[in-house]
Parts: sequence; structure tokens; C-alpha cells
Amino acid sequence: MKHLLRVFAVVLLSIGTVASAAAQEHSRGRTRFILAASWEPAFCAANQKKAECRNQSSGNYDATNFSLHGLWPMRQEYCDISDDLKQADRGRDWKDLPAVQLSQDVKAKLDKVMPGTQSGLERHEWIKHGTCTKLSADQYFSIAAGLIAELNTSAVRDLFAKNIGKELDAESIKAAFDQSFGEDANARIKMSCRKVGNVRMISELTIGLSEDAIDPQQGSEPRLAKLIQGAGSTSFGCDRGVVDAAGF
Repeated sequence: MKHLLRVFAVVLLSIGTVASAAAQEHSRGRTRFILAASWEPAFCAANQKKAECRNQSSGNYDATNFSLHGLWPMRQEYCDISDDLKQADRGRDWKDLPAVQLSQDVKAKLDKVMPGTQSGLERHEWIKHGTCTKLSADQYFSIAAGLIAELNTSAVRDLFAKNIGKELDAESIKAAFDQSFGEDANARIKMSCRKVGNVRMISELTIGLSEDAIDPQQGSEPRLAKLIQGAGSTSFGCDRGVVDAAGF
């Protein structure tokens, strides 16, 4: 009888452990979109011939704020795009791609947060990623610009801006994410670095978001924290790097 009770207890414990793990996984949600935020000076350190890099200066908005690289649906690319257009996009002469039709207001916001528009980046992002959202180009870029603007009013941006020219470690950045976007927000973030010369620079943060990221019905209230908290976890990636200053 005692043996049976022990077996029963072990079974109950196993069930509880599995249920707990499943509940934890469920609470983390699933990553449906990625918000890619570049640190433009680091990008330009390795891409000096790009139009946006030739025009870079310490007084520019992108010298002290994150820049929008893109808003990417997970595992979807080039939706209903012809093979010819895909090939043109992969050729990276993005100024030769069809212009994206945007309202004056959205275009102004996008030009501010995405300096890569000077090289046609928005054309590439729309063809490769935006077409898979079932949104209009205006809706898609308005949402993306709004999310990057939220990031740039956070403790994360402040941390980077205060440490230009210095090295930041993963723990400091994780703490800033949790401060701004809630406990364990850092578990949805991946950091990328690139080596330029002998210096390892922080080049980009990719931020996991839940499926509500592209909901066009959302108002102007802050929502980045909720979107991050609803995403799945990932590894942080690069553990430290320099916050590069604008200019070469």
C-alpha cells in the first residue's frame, strides 16, 4: 500500500511539474513580430557610403535615439510579390524599387525615425515584410514609427544616450528594459554587436512582440510594454559592446 501511495505521489508531482511548465510557457506567449531597432552610428561605422551615413552628424536625431530598421512578421516574407520584384529587392538597389505611397504625415514621421529612407529602406521593408501584414503601407509604417518612438522615450534609450562612447553590458540593458516595460521584459530582447576595427559596437536590438503589434485599431496610448510581455522568450545574444558616437 505504501508503495502505491509513493507511486501516486510521484505521478502527481510529475503532472504538477508539467502543468507548471506549460502555464509558464503560456504566460510568455508567442512572438509574432520583431521590432528591429538599430543604433545608427554603429551601422554607419561599417556603411559609410550609404546616403544616410554621409549625412550623419552628432546633431541628428539618430545620433542619440534608436532608428527603425523594421517591423517583421515571424516566418513570413514577400507576400504576393512577383519573382522579378523579389530579385530586384535582393539586389539591394532599393531606390530602384517602386515608391511606397505614404501620407505626408506618416512620411514625415518615418523620415525622422528611419534615416535609411534616404537609401530606399522603406521600399525594401514594405516589399519584404509589410506586404505580409494585410495593412496599408500608411498603417504599417505608422504603427512601426509609433513603436520605435515609444522605445525612444524609455529608460533604454536614456541609458544608451548617456553612455555614448562607452561600453554597456547586458545586465545594464536588461535592467533598463525591465524598468520601462515590466518584469522580465528583457527575456524578449536580443542584442546584436558588430566589430569595426578593434571595437565591438552594439548595432541592433530585436524586440519580440505579440500578435497585437499590428492592430490598426489601437489608439495613441503606450502599448509597447504589453506587446513585449505577450511575446515568447529568447536568448539575449551579445553580452556587451560600445555605444558608438555619430561620425567617423
